[in-house]
Amino acid sequence: MKYRNVIYTLTGLALGAAVTGCEGEKDLIIIEGNLPIKTSTLYMVGDATPNGWSIDAPTQLEATEDDPLVFVWEGSLNAGEMKLCLAPGSWDAAFIRPVNNGEEIGKADIVNATFQMHAGDPDEKWRVSEAGVYHLTFNLRDWTMSSSYLRGQDAPVIEPILAEALYIVGDATPAGWNIDAPVALDKKSDYIYEWEGALTAGDFKACTASGSWDVAFVRPLADGCVIGKNGVESADFMYCAAPDYKWHVADAGIYHLTFDLEHYTIEAVFKEEIVNEKNPIDTPTLYMIGDATPGGWSMDDATAFTVSPDNRYIFSWEGELVEGNMKACLEPDGTFSCPFLRPASAGCEISSRGVASSDFVYTTSPDDQWKVTEAGRYSITFDLENWTISVKSLSENPGGDTPGDDEKAPLETETLYMIGDATPGGWSMDNLTALTPDASDPYVFTWEGNLNTGEMKACLQPDGTFSCPFLHPLSAGCVIDANGVASPEFVYDKDSSDPKWKITSAGRYRITFNLKKWTIEAECLD
Repeated sequence: MKYRNVIYTLTGLALGAAVTGCEGEKDLIIIEGNLPIKTSTLYMVGDATPNGWSIDAPTQLEATEDDPLVFVWEGSLNAGEMKLCLAPGSWDAAFIRPVNNGEEIGKADIVNATFQMHAGDPDEKWRVSEAGVYHLTFNLRDWTMSSSYLRGQDAPVIEPILAEALYIVGDATPAGWNIDAPVALDKKSDYIYEWEGALTAGDFKACTASGSWDVAFVRPLADGCVIGKNGVESADFMYCAAPDYKWHVADAGIYHLTFDLEHYTIEAVFKEEIVNEKNPIDTPTLYMIGDATPGGWSMDDATAFTVSPDNRYIFSWEGELVEGNMKACLEPDGTFSCPFLRPASAGCEISSRGVASSDFVYTTSPDDQWKVTEAGRYSITFDLENWTISVKSLSENPGGDTPGDDEKAPLETETLYMIGDATPGGWSMDNLTALTPDASDPYVFTWEGNLNTGEMKACLQPDGTFSCPFLHPLSAGCVIDANGVASPEFVYDKDSSDPKWKITSAGRYRITFNLKKWTIEAECLD
């Protein structure tokens, strides 16, 4: 017998003798199952909860007097997803979750359903199927939860919003989705804010501070509330972190907006069409800027054109372009707030075949750009009298004469993630939704779970700053619904126009990306 086995045997005999020799010793108690979760605080987070996906300000539950490990909460839940944590501030902590992803909280009572608790993946969440007022109970002693649907959602509490400022943000506004520099409204009184300017077709919401998405926003009562030539579909709004409802501008034009933060109403008056009078543009200089150009997005290193000695409206440039986006300006102002020469529609392609459309506009918004799809040497000419652009490829074998030029190389990656308010993790770079690579095909990635109404895009490896390339649809708002995806093709770039897929029907989906064929499939499983 080995030496250590002898030691184990003697130790066991000694322990046995000690146990049998001690009078009055209690029997050894074996604890089965999970130990109670010892905590004095409990929070829930998710777009179903009042504070949305803000991990820094999640919704707190209350410990009961009878048992400090039993927590309760009563209030309004939105349709969406949720999970629980013991403390705010970190997505890396362990979360309380359902045993199976997507377990439903709805009108049917739930009594002592078992939950689990762990960090990391899989990221199981409860799915609230019916918006309303609920009573929730989480028993951290026996790891169970109960839910009772009490009634439909109460009318929003209208408490006057005292704010020093009000901003609008969204792709319908001149600032786009830049939360660091949203469009400021004029303060007319303590509660009245007004703004007049150009809105393009798209979405927007309003906020009282810039710089963060993890705050309450002024939103319509229903997602997609239409603003158009006839005004706003419904004047009432709410002020909350979730759900992420937005107004939808159906008709581009000049609008006068009025927000009443005391009575929670919005007025939208259509003033006139956006008119671009094409008078000759007089300027001694012209520059282009963008990640397709030699100077990138640096205003200090914008690429200069040369004016023709025979015609002051003709500006030309010759040089190398890479794949990416570009626009042009008369004189860089260093702030990106100056008007730009832009294509008449977003994503107008420049390639070895020239430019897809010769017309351009001169405006501050929307932030449409030309999209260079083939790197190479080009000659670009702007005619500022007739508002046209012409492009000629100077590279060898223009037009893709080389076999295989039109074929896209497969995207090589071991990881793929989705992000967006339609996905379980929302717009948090710390809570991305991971897809799973196919065991038999490394270019195929699949995910199955619940999607909310909203938007999404995908990336190979997040960088935490949103400056990495993303997988985008070919055009903004490409619909994913019960019928699948409207168009299977995608692109992979840093397109600043930031097109996204738009989920119009919430439900359980199977999403499949093929990085070799550059396609996406969406199957509704409900």
